[in-house]
Amino acid sequence: MISVDRIRRLGGVSLLVLSALAAGSLLDSSMGEAHAFQSSEEPRFAGAVPAGAPMSFADLIESVSPSVVTVQVSGAPQELSLGGSGGPDMDNLPPQMREWLERQFGGERPAPQPRQSLGSGFFISAEGYIVTNNHVVADAEEITIGTSDGEEYSARVIGTDPQTDLALLKVDADVDFPFVTFEEDPQYRVGDWVVAVGNPFGLGGTATAGIISAIGRPIGNSTYNDFIQVDAPINRGNSGGPTFDLNGNVIGVNSQIFSPTGGNVGIGFAIPSDVAARIVDDLLDDGRVARGWLGVSIQNVTDDIAGALGLDDTTGAIVSSIVEGGPAARGGFEREDVVLEINGEAVDGSRDLTRRVGNIAVGDEVRFLILRDGRERTIRVTLGDRPGEQELAIMSNAEQVAPRAAVFGMSMAPLSEEDRDVRGIAPDVDGVVVDEVESGSEAARKGILTGDIILEAGGNPVADADTLRAIADEAREDGRSAILLLVEGRGGQRYVALQLGEAD
Repeated sequence: MISVDRIRRLGGVSLLVLSALAAGSLLDSSMGEAHAFQSSEEPRFAGAVPAGAPMSFADLIESVSPSVVTVQVSGAPQELSLGGSGGPDMDNLPPQMREWLERQFGGERPAPQPRQSLGSGFFISAEGYIVTNNHVVADAEEITIGTSDGEEYSARVIGTDPQTDLALLKVDADVDFPFVTFEEDPQYRVGDWVVAVGNPFGLGGTATAGIISAIGRPIGNSTYNDFIQVDAPINRGNSGGPTFDLNGNVIGVNSQIFSPTGGNVGIGFAIPSDVAARIVDDLLDDGRVARGWLGVSIQNVTDDIAGALGLDDTTGAIVSSIVEGGPAARGGFEREDVVLEINGEAVDGSRDLTRRVGNIAVGDEVRFLILRDGRERTIRVTLGDRPGEQELAIMSNAEQVAPRAAVFGMSMAPLSEEDRDVRGIAPDVDGVVVDEVESGSEAARKGILTGDIILEAGGNPVADADTLRAIADEAREDGRSAILLLVEGRGGQRYVALQLGEAD
């Protein structure tokens, strides 16, 4: 018989099942013995707990939480003015709005408001070094660190790396801080448990758990980093906080969320720990990250570009422009070279090439296998030190202005002296300015815009519309399906492959 106490402990189990068990009717199919209530340390219904799931994260969270901090940032004041520079023109406001503002502020300029933001971070050494996100501390004038035991300390920036959104801070205090360590050789898989600890919405010391949803997510312009996607709830304020594995090692630095609403929807992104560890080591050395630099603009080889070059597939990355005097120019690179390999390893597109060059030390000699004029050749280049973003923007002529015979649906005009001065185009360089693009034409479909300058077609200079038409006709006679144009636009130089079709 089953005792009343035993029934009470089982709670929700149906009396029908209990009766069957009491009668000994549930037998092991292989052993032939009743086993439902054989002595066991495991709960009867342990199978309801997913395999590998911890019964509690409490020990892990208790161990790592003291190393996680709140990062409070104050920046330069932001003026909210009523008229004058930086504010609305009071005379042009609707009467009701103008009256309301005058009642609120008496027509005076409001006092400047300091910029304040909150984020998370974590100690990586007892000496007080803290890792967080670059966007948390960007333009900071004052940084205050709040610890889990309620203490506050001032911190200074050791170095930042906007490319990976990482920053290294330092608290100078005569204290041995609790810290955690990066897993520098992570072996995580999709489905592994993770725990995130941070400061969402200013609620310090918040822990959440979930699993790794995806690995190697390219997000936005993160050229030097692919993200870990997690479903552990991450919200505003978690930026810069750590993501832990079940051993208490940091496997990621929380950086971004995807949210149509601004709150957690189960899609968060963390910077992988091996990437973060390498960047932090560089920042510890001299406060900056040195990356190898080739000095070229590159793009993926599309089907159209492959057809225009007579390539069998879309392997590698094509060079669209070369920085004068840069490492690639000194090494012998030419426009329209297709980079197939770097140091013997195949190149999987422009992003892959940029990342791998950036991960090579400045001053190292690198071996590139390229395709030029249908033949493979090897070029050796000593990499330079990648300049800052502003300097790169100047080099690539990022700041462009629109200037003032139809082929592929484009009307073109010769380059004027004003065009050359504005774009920095040498007098001996030929080119034509696109002054009109027909809607629905091949040029429009491939993104050519009014104001773009066509410099080359099929590797030959273009002096006028007739030249472009003749080059296209020759490529068509050679059996080519497309022609490759070198176009300079608002974002610098790029290659565009136009399908030839019938004669233009």
